[in-house]
Amino acid sequence: MIRWVITFLIIALIAAVFGFGGIAAGAASIAKILFFIFIVLFVISLIFGAVRGFK
Repeated sequence: MIRWVITFLIIALIAAVFGFGGIAAGAASIAKILFFIFIVLFVISLIFGAVRGFK
């Protein structure tokens, strides 16, 4: 999932350099959403991994 975040971030940077503001903003917002989903899934996996380790 972090690979998708990096991909959309690179797309946003390239679009911003070439002056495509709308595309850059869209790609940056997608990258932000995917990043937060990644963080939530990471924290959930840490919690369930810790719970599974205590059993």
